[in-house]
Amino acid sequence: MQATQTHLTQQAGGYLHPAYAASLAEFGRPRELPRCGGWILERQIPGRTDSDAMGSYPLFACRDWSCLHLDLADLGPELVSLAVVTDPFGDYDEADLRRCFPDVVIPFKEHFLVDLSRPLDTILSGKIRYQVRKAFRAVTVEFCPEPMAFLDEWVALYQGASQRFKISSVRAFSRVAFAKMFHVPGLRVYRAAHQGQTIGMALVMVQGEIAFGHLIAMNDLGYRLDASYALYWYQIDQLASHCRWLDLGGVPGAAKNGGPAEGSGLRAYKAHWATDTRMAYFCGRIFDPARYAAIVQAQGLGPTRYFPAYRQGEFG
Repeated sequence: MQATQTHLTQQAGGYLHPAYAASLAEFGRPRELPRCGGWILERQIPGRTDSDAMGSYPLFACRDWSCLHLDLADLGPELVSLAVVTDPFGDYDEADLRRCFPDVVIPFKEHFLVDLSRPLDTILSGKIRYQVRKAFRAVTVEFCPEPMAFLDEWVALYQGASQRFKISSVRAFSRVAFAKMFHVPGLRVYRAAHQGQTIGMALVMVQGEIAFGHLIAMNDLGYRLDASYALYWYQIDQLASHCRWLDLGGVPGAAKNGGPAEGSGLRAYKAHWATDTRMAYFCGRIFDPARYAAIVQAQGLGPTRYFPAYRQGEFG
C-alpha cells in the first residue's frame, strides 16, 4: 500500500521551507527552483571552477513536481550535474522522474511509514509493547516547544552519535547548522530523560500531513535503557493528532547511489513500527556531458555506478 500525496498542497514547512535550505548553507549555496518550489545546493567541484548541485539533504521535496522539468531546463549549462534523493511522498511516478533525470533513476531506499490513523496497540507486536513499557519505567519523554533551549544538549548527543557511527560529510551537521535548523517551521523536538538527565533526543520535520523522522541521537545510558522505544512511542502518539503519516526513514548507509539495500538491526527495528513502506529514488542529470566527461577523465576514474562519478566516496 502506498501513502497519500496530499501533503504537497499544505503549508510549505519542513524540508520545503527556505529556512531549512539555509541551514545547509555550509554544504552549498541554496538555490530555489521557483516553479516547483524545491531547493538544491550548488557546490564548486573540488579542484575545478565548475559547479554542480545536490538536492536538499536528506530528501528533495517539491510543492509541484509537475513543474520540476521546467526548472531543470532553465538550469541549462550553469551546472555540470545534479543529484537528488526524492521525497517518497512526492507526486510523481518513475516516468516523471526519467523525464527530469534522463541519466540516472534508481530505487534507492525503502522508507518505513507509520499510518497515524491506526491505534498503536493494533500496530505493534506484544514483544515491542513490552519493550515500550519497560523503557517507560526508567525513561520520561517530553515535547520541547522551545527547541533552542535544548540546542547544546542536542549537539552533544549528535557529536557522540557521529563518533559512534563515524558520521561524516553533509550528515555531520555543525552546531551552526543545527542552530539554524532549530528555527525551521515544522521542526518538533522530543527529549528523553532519566532522573532529569537528557539521554536521547529526536528531531521530526512536519510538512503538512507528513511527519519525517529527521534525526535521533542517544548517549550510552539512552542505549542501555532502550530510550528509543519510549521516544518512538511518544512521538507517534503526539503526532497522530495532526498528521496522517510518520516517515521513519530508511536505513542509513544501507545503499550507496542505488546499491542494494542491506539487512540490519535498524531495518528490523523500524519494520516493527511500520505499517507501510514507500521507495525513495536516487536521480541524476548531466547538464553538460562534455564537461562531465572531461572532469571524470582528468581524475582518471574507471567505470563506476556512483553519480556523479567525480564525487565518488564523498559520503564515506
